Amino acid sequence: MSAEAVEDPVEYFLEDQEFHGKSERTLHAYERVLRDFEAFVADPDRNPTGATRSPGEASRRECMAWVHGLRERVAPSTVATYASYLNRFFGYMTRVDAFDGNPMALVMEEMDEAIDTDPKRRDLTVDQMRSFVDAVTHPLDRAVVVTLLKTGMRVGELCNIDDRDLALDHPAGRELGLGARPQLDNRTDTLYVDSTPELGVSYNGEERTASNKRKRDTAIPVDDELRRVLVRWLLVRPDTPSSANPLFVNTRERWGQRLRPEDVRYAVETHAREFGWHRTGGGATENVTPHYFRHFFTTHLRDRTGDRGIVKYLRGDVADDVIDTYTHNWGDRVREVYEANVYSLL
Repeated sequence: MSAEAVEDPVEYFLEDQEFHGKSERTLHAYERVLRDFEAFVADPDRNPTGATRSPGEASRRECMAWVHGLRERVAPSTVATYASYLNRFFGYMTRVDAFDGNPMALVMEEMDEAIDTDPKRRDLTVDQMRSFVDAVTHPLDRAVVVTLLKTGMRVGELCNIDDRDLALDHPAGRELGLGARPQLDNRTDTLYVDSTPELGVSYNGEERTASNKRKRDTAIPVDDELRRVLVRWLLVRPDTPSSANPLFVNTRERWGQRLRPEDVRYAVETHAREFGWHRTGGGATENVTPHYFRHFFTTHLRDRTGDRGIVKYLRGDVADDVIDTYTHNWGDRVREVYEANVYSLL
């Protein structure tokens, strides 16, 4: 397939996203942004090349100019959102061979340095977070909280983890047959986060209730503390009806069924309220939520390592070409830096 073979790339993309289960609201948001970009590159008076182009002919220069124009119209967080829509569009069209490449990839990396998509948040120390974790005694809640804090993953990504995605150097891991993925061959104490799962789409034999939003698959080291709380959880985990064997299942109303994002948010909010870190009406600057844990992970690990590349990799924010600029022995490098710098929570 080529760009010439797709008469309307935006419509082609939207149809495929509809097949993948995207909501009507999401599709409308994508269309509004992508049509805006399409009009921009087609207008020689606005396009920096001075020519009329189609989206498939756009270069990094046109993408940068479009993003610059957005900054004059919308808030920084909205700029980041709209840019991510365009990046997903180009990434998808490149994967299906409709476009030759994704000119937004480098733009997104540059934007990571220029745009802070998080508002200023509550500033918690590691000691304060350690006290919070100590107060969470339920095996499931403790495993969920420590996993989020130790990995920086999103709620949906945590809910999508299956037994096959976790390799543990522990008898319980071997007994349960954990880490069956080929990608975890010869790896121990590793969490594999796939970029594939999408909301409403069957994956590993089960329809998912959340999407993973990573730019690439990620192998995240599991340190001694995380291994300890995961083993404790696995020893009491209820049986599940799912053939996918989700790592985290409900111990409340939906006994044994895969945790959903709303389950995780409710649990974290409950504990945060007890600690005085969450109140009704409080915003992102005040309330501690699962997303706050991602912010906490990013801030503290980046400050300790001084290596933005590795932190961005662990968060799932960088693609293969960026990793190649660091080292050919990437996996060992990540584990070495992570284990030397990750904070203690127990």
